[in-house]
Amino acid sequence: MRKKSEIIAQHSAIALILTAVLFALCSSIGAQQSTKIPRVAYLTAAPLAAMVERTNAFRQGLRELGYVEGKNILLELRSSEGRLDALRGIADELVRMKVDVIVTGGGGVTGPVRDATSTIPIVMAQDSDPVGNGFVASLARPGGNITGLSNQSSELVSKRLEILTEVIPKLSRLAIFGTSSNRDNARELKEIEKTASTFKARTLYFDVLALTDIDIAFNSAVRARSDAVLWIVAGQIARPYRKESAQLTIRIICRRCTLPVIT
Repeated sequence: MRKKSEIIAQHSAIALILTAVLFALCSSIGAQQSTKIPRVAYLTAAPLAAMVERTNAFRQGLRELGYVEGKNILLELRSSEGRLDALRGIADELVRMKVDVIVTGGGGVTGPVRDATSTIPIVMAQDSDPVGNGFVASLARPGGNITGLSNQSSELVSKRLEILTEVIPKLSRLAIFGTSSNRDNARELKEIEKTASTFKARTLYFDVLALTDIDIAFNSAVRARSDAVLWIVAGQIARPYRKESAQLTIRIICRRCTLPVIT
């Protein structure tokens, strides 16, 4: 069961996304001076079947604001089903459909959509570093046609390491589980290594690209006598299969209860 704080955080994030969407709709529809029903597109790289909870929450949020799908708003849900190279083609399709707003499910999706249009408003559901990724000029004044939310993971990941050193003051070997195919992986890894050096801790990186890699990574971390694991796994393995990866991780931790994990 999810914690109440996690549910509240998700609802707050959805509320902020909806606010950005409605603001973009007002600007778009107002500029057109049209009575047509607004069309909102949602594009993700994850399978739509794995995003049901989020899309249902999105629909519920719209209903609470008076927007009912098929009545006074149209939703176009699209997924590349894990194929990142297919995102640009889908983005081009949405542009040809002349949707009013495009909501993107992550930085890996925002890039192709940005390349497809400079006029249709784009709302990021999340991005670790929208400034560094070149999506916005600044968080205070995004500029252009992109707005949305930033989870600032590059900054938070160092803070998690600092918390870990409070729990394990003599931390000397830190295993890092990441995903090299994730565009933010290198940046986060750099921040971790920089922070770890201040604590004189050695970092060991293990790439997790599939569920089967989790067990392999834990076995390797244990053999390397790691003191703890810092989890920055992201992308396709983290989002659509978060439940499966969490369950597998918990089972492995139970078998190796001496290896702390911070996510």
